[in-house]
Amino acid sequence: MPKILIVGGGYAGFYTAWKLEKWLRSGEAEVTIVDPLPYMTYQPFLPEVAAGSIEPRHAVVSHRRHLKKTNVVSAKVTYVNHAEKTATITPPIGEPYEFAYDIVVVTAGAVSRTFPIPGVADQAIGLKTIEEAVAIRDRVLTNFDRAAALPAGPERERLLTFVVVGGGFAGIEVFAELRSFATSLLTLYPEISFQETNFHLIEAMGRIMPEVSLKTSLWVIDNLAGRGAQIHLDTQLTSAVDGKIELSTGETFETDLIVWTAGVMANPTIVRHTDLPIEERGRLQVRADLRVGTEDDAIADAWGAGDVSCVPDLSGGGVGGNCVPNAQHAVRQGKLLAKNIVAVLRGETPVQYFHKNLGAVAGLGVGVGVFQSGNLAITGLPAWFAHRGYHGLAMPSWERKLRVVWGWVNNVVLGRDVVSLSATENPRAVFEEFASRPKPPAPVEAPAGKAPTAPRAPRKPTVKAAAADAAAGANQTPVARKAAAEASASK
Repeated sequence: MPKILIVGGGYAGFYTAWKLEKWLRSGEAEVTIVDPLPYMTYQPFLPEVAAGSIEPRHAVVSHRRHLKKTNVVSAKVTYVNHAEKTATITPPIGEPYEFAYDIVVVTAGAVSRTFPIPGVADQAIGLKTIEEAVAIRDRVLTNFDRAAALPAGPERERLLTFVVVGGGFAGIEVFAELRSFATSLLTLYPEISFQETNFHLIEAMGRIMPEVSLKTSLWVIDNLAGRGAQIHLDTQLTSAVDGKIELSTGETFETDLIVWTAGVMANPTIVRHTDLPIEERGRLQVRADLRVGTEDDAIADAWGAGDVSCVPDLSGGGVGGNCVPNAQHAVRQGKLLAKNIVAVLRGETPVQYFHKNLGAVAGLGVGVGVFQSGNLAITGLPAWFAHRGYHGLAMPSWERKLRVVWGWVNNVVLGRDVVSLSATENPRAVFEEFASRPKPPAPVEAPAGKAPTAPRAPRKPTVKAAAADAAAGANQTPVARKAAAEASASK
């Protein structure tokens, strides 16, 4: 059987493996998926996870539970040598090893793209993983707990100031969700007033959410301003050292939470370590039929999709003529990629990827959303229902759909869970604090001029020595034995 290696288990990788299991005949090919994480993250839900509206585990899809026929390897692919059709797999424990394949599918996704701004690497946090979303949620809750115990002053103000950098869809969604989350917390923290919570979004361009019309984006700005959130347009972050925000406008303030959503880039672990062609922006060069290569020259047995790849957008709606890196494209490319691989295995011609953007939908906190499709724009509560309906259905597998929807129903009845689990970052702290430890041996006082020596353990008498002592005692006279006993007692 030909061996198919899928590099990356995100949207495109997971859907490729999932659909290959459906469409491959028994014994037609062997599929292996390699990813350092054992799950796929449904990234559109990350803002709601950060705001406590979705249970974190419900926003991820287990590879092993849902990929029944695929070999799942929890490790990193650190090099792809397509000339020899081998990949270097580096497990978390043990030595790297070579994996021979017949067909490679590169779907390694993207990571946060940052700039060399002082303090960002040390202070900011991204929004690409479920772990980051949980950490953001816990930080907000922990800061409310700490601020409630402090008098008014600079430290309290710092704890209640939250910053998001980047005004794209991800940035606006997490910004609005956190504003909604903080407002809902005020009923539980009577020590904190609404005016004390400060939310700042920093965007270098002159507008937010380029995926929607200008009119719709202005509605979002007005809505957030009415909810006490401030958006800085045409503004750049110049420094974030020790949490002190310095803007290009000259404004400064301090914060304890900086969320970075200002762009993504192809996963450098793969694109910098392969002999496959990489285009000028650092993405895998992929044709419209999802084979790696150019329009005139396809590389046999190499495929790519998702955020790591530069795929032509035949609908004409993509930036620079290519598909933008989002979930809408990654999911559909993964499904088509599986069909095309099966087609080529059976001697058929692969189909080109064509998808016209259906529109954009975003949640801006509980009860507020925005939807844009062509010239049609819907805002407010109806758009919020559209957002939840679309993503609830788009979540893969009915098992995951039911968990997410049931969580939403619970929140309506019971409210959001507001317990911070930040202690999980160091789960052994309490155990270590109170755990008993062996006492160190007491030092032995040495005579003057000599270095102290460790106490010598008493030597356990041997059987032969004990017998000799007994015999010696038996040969003594009664008077001698009495004298020896009195001497021993006096000692």
